[in-house]
Amino acid sequence: MTTFPLSPGSTIGILGGGQLGRMLAMAAARLGFDVAILSPEADGPAARVAAHSIVGDYQDPVALKALADISDVITFEFENVPAPALAELQRLGAEVAPPARALAVSQDRLVEKTFLNEAGIPTVTFARVDEAPDLRAAFQKLGAPLLLKTRQGGYDGKGQVWVDRAGGADIAMGALGDRPSIAESPADFRRELAIIAARGRDGEIALYPLTESHHEGGILRRTTAPAKASRRLLAEAERIAATLLGALDYVGVIGVELFERDDGRLLVNEFAPRVHNTGHWTLDGCEVDQFEQHIRAIAGWPLGPTAAIHHVEMTNLLGEDVNGWARLARETESRLWLYGKRDALAGRKMGHVNRLSRLDPQAT
Repeated sequence: MTTFPLSPGSTIGILGGGQLGRMLAMAAARLGFDVAILSPEADGPAARVAAHSIVGDYQDPVALKALADISDVITFEFENVPAPALAELQRLGAEVAPPARALAVSQDRLVEKTFLNEAGIPTVTFARVDEAPDLRAAFQKLGAPLLLKTRQGGYDGKGQVWVDRAGGADIAMGALGDRPSIAESPADFRRELAIIAARGRDGEIALYPLTESHHEGGILRRTTAPAKASRRLLAEAERIAATLLGALDYVGVIGVELFERDDGRLLVNEFAPRVHNTGHWTLDGCEVDQFEQHIRAIAGWPLGPTAAIHHVEMTNLLGEDVNGWARLARETESRLWLYGKRDALAGRKMGHVNRLSRLDPQAT
């Protein structure tokens, strides 16, 4: 049985080999931990900065056992890791954080929104849609238009379609492959916000400043932090995050995406049980960034301070944006983070840049 807190020299396993795993591995190494990456990709961004690399499918029992044998605690870098993989790791006696329940809830949009509402956390109104007649019934209940999303899978704007009338139900369902879905009412929001939060093994909670998100084509393009917000709004965002962490009995860092309505109230769009793109600004803008915080939490260490030390505008570098690295590297106010991905495909997150400026004491 694993004893916490973990001592330096322990090994942290990570399911997933992308940029989030890479930045987690770098943070873990800075704290004296070794990292083992399990990924189907032999030479991915995370594996190239880790002490150990296990190549295999996330449900390969041989690969999972190898990871369990070498790791003192295991985490994951993205929420599309199959839930049965965590169950198998736990069967093998591995310590897993965040908890498998958080992953399972986040993987199904209907289950997620139902869970949030039952915890007293507000969302848009929604309805279950298994087939076209269900979508037509949802128009009767929720009105029009509706945002139809697949219950599972989909990210960065994928797996969803707007439907403006009941007569379009069959076409909309077909566009999503007739998969089980959820219909959501429009959010009626003035801006998109996010909050990164962490919970330790002893129940300690750390909350980062609220941020403002700007999307293009369903993909996060830019985050500004800290967001300008009233004390009431900030307190509500923090209440939501703390409530969610407690309801999930969470350990680790979580990202919570929010809508600020025109009436000033907050709704939760979704949560991600992992370090999050909206928290990349913390790498240069906070005393302890989200990646180190996650490692601290799952290792049973005390959580670090979350105060902002700079105002930051984080911009994702998508596709060929990364080719401007030389120019960006010359910007004295910028901090460039590149993910080591081989191919600059359109819309692919290749890196990000944090542009720093003096912290505005009136930001919150």
